[in-house]
Amino acid sequence: MRIGISTRALFDLEEEHRVFKTEGVKAYASMQLAREDTVLGKGTGFEVVERLLALNQPGKVPFVEVILLSQNSPDLSLRAFKSIDRYKLGIKTGSFTSGRSLAPFVPAWGIDLFLSNEDADVKGAVEGGAAAARLGNVPKDRNETLAGEVRVAFDGDAVVFGPESDAVYKEQGLDAFLAHEVANADNPMARGPFGNFLHKLSALRQVYLTDADVSKVRIALVTARNAPAHERVVRTLRAWGTPADEAHFVGSRSKAPILRALGAHIFFDDQEKHVLGAATVVPAGHVPGPHDPAMPVIPAN
Repeated sequence: MRIGISTRALFDLEEEHRVFKTEGVKAYASMQLAREDTVLGKGTGFEVVERLLALNQPGKVPFVEVILLSQNSPDLSLRAFKSIDRYKLGIKTGSFTSGRSLAPFVPAWGIDLFLSNEDADVKGAVEGGAAAARLGNVPKDRNETLAGEVRVAFDGDAVVFGPESDAVYKEQGLDAFLAHEVANADNPMARGPFGNFLHKLSALRQVYLTDADVSKVRIALVTARNAPAHERVVRTLRAWGTPADEAHFVGSRSKAPILRALGAHIFFDDQEKHVLGAATVVPAGHVPGPHDPAMPVIPAN
């Protein structure tokens, strides 16, 4: 599995980014060079990357590879790699493009998932064929979780699954949506933008699966679907061979308390309001989609 991540998603560069926005690239570059030997703080994507890399076994081919993809200049890469070395992260490779689009480098590296704080970077990664999400700030209210585990949580429709069921609701209403999902409960849904990444993550989960059916890699689904629309979700995951360790069918309730109780190390959703709510308690990423941010993707009855 290959994960691409921007320097600002991996590290806390918010102060530097403010300088870039308000004073321009020269002031930003000058600030970075002046702080070249100052270790960067941990960004929103740091913990999940650290935990995924910890799954690799010394002396063996790594299960997880993390690659820096950044529109910074090569001259500014030294601070990032010095901080990586200080934290003992197993990140050795990367691309620094001096403002050029990252899109061509996503397939070149074979990236499965790209994490960034910038919309342009995320859209470039999507164009390059990867699952991608825009991260927010580091959550301040985090539950401590067991060392050695990595917990990844996903929304369902338009993230793991395709958006086809959404169209039924939008065009025909709630009753038609529920009737459609019940009638198609045995028909697996199409893969969404994170469908392929889920398959890769599920394979990694299988590597660490014990006889007690417990893995260091835990997969959770946190979706606004509820009964009777839940059955198609379960049957789709079964048909794909990608079982979830946990599924939370929350209906119209907030997802944040569930995610906090779950202790997710990252959560992906295509609705901005769910991402903003989740980001107060867990690292959360917004998945680009065609939906109006103000409208529910899948309704709860």
